[in-house]
Amino acid sequence: MDFLGILFGIILLSHGGDILTKSSVDLSLKFSVPKIIIGMTVVSFATSAPELIVSLNATLNGFSNFAIGNVIGSNIANIGLVLGIITIIYPITLQQRFYSSDFPILMLSTFLFYILLITGSKISRAEGIILLVSISLILIYLFLYQKKSISEFSDVVDTSKISIPKSIIYVLFSGLLLWLGSETLIKSAISVANKYEISQRVISVTMVAIGTSIPELAASVVASIKKQNDLSIGNLIGSNIFNLLVVIGITSTVLPIEQIDSKIIFNDMLWVILFSAIILPLAYLKRRNILTRKKGIILLTLYLIFIIPLILS
Repeated sequence: MDFLGILFGIILLSHGGDILTKSSVDLSLKFSVPKIIIGMTVVSFATSAPELIVSLNATLNGFSNFAIGNVIGSNIANIGLVLGIITIIYPITLQQRFYSSDFPILMLSTFLFYILLITGSKISRAEGIILLVSISLILIYLFLYQKKSISEFSDVVDTSKISIPKSIIYVLFSGLLLWLGSETLIKSAISVANKYEISQRVISVTMVAIGTSIPELAASVVASIKKQNDLSIGNLIGSNIFNLLVVIGITSTVLPIEQIDSKIIFNDMLWVILFSAIILPLAYLKRRNILTRKKGIILLTLYLIFIIPLILS
C-alpha cells in the first residue's frame, strides 16, 4: 500500500504541476503580463512547484534530508535521466544561449549552493535569503540582456476559452492537488524507508526525485518525438537553477534546513556538480554544438552508475 501511496502522490503532483503551469500562464496573459516575464518567472516557478511543495512540507514535518535530497536527486535526474533519454531519441543542437547564459548561470548557482551547504552542513534562513536574492539578480539580468533568447509561451493555453474566475479556481485546485500529493508521497515514502530500513536521503534522491521529474520527462519526450526539443535543455537547466535557488531558498527561509546527511554534501552534491559541468565538454566532443545519441548514452550511463548502487544499498 505504501508503494501505491508513492505512485498516487506522484500522480497528484504531476497533475497539480501541469494544471498550475497552464492556469498561471493563462492568468498572466489575461492580465497582459509580458511574455518574457511569464517565461522567466511564472512557467519556471510553476514547473518547480512539485519539488517546492514536497521540500517545504518535508522540512515542516522534520524530514530535512528528505527535503534537500528530493531537490538534489531531481537535478541529477533532469540531466542524467531526462536529458539523456531525449537526446537518445533525437539529437539536440545547442543554441548560443546555452553558452552565454544557461550553462554559466547553472554552474554559478550550483557552486553557490554547494558553498552554502558545505560551510555549515545546513541551509540557514539567512542563506535561504541569499539564494532568493541570487535568483532575483539572475532574472533581472535575463530580462535586461537576454530578451531575444527567451521563448514565448502564448501557445501554452487557449486564453479565449477560460475565464479569469475559472483560471483562479484552477490555480487553487492545483494547489490542493500539490498539497495532497506531497502529503501522500512523503508519508508513504517515509513509511517505506522505515519498513525497509532505508535512509531518508536514499529514498528521496532516488524514488521521490524520479517521481517529481516525471513531468519534465514526459513533456521533453513528447517534444523530442516531434523533433521540437531544441528548447528542452534550456527548460531543464532552468528547472535545475530554480530547484536550487527558489525551492531551497523559500524552504530554508520559512524554516532552516538543518542536520543534513554528510553523504548528501560529500557524495550526492558532487554528482550534481558533475552532471552540471559535463554538458559543456560533451558539447565540444566530436560533433560540436550537438548532443548526439552517443552523448545521450553517456549521460544515461552515468545516471545508472549513480542510481544503481543507491538502490542496491
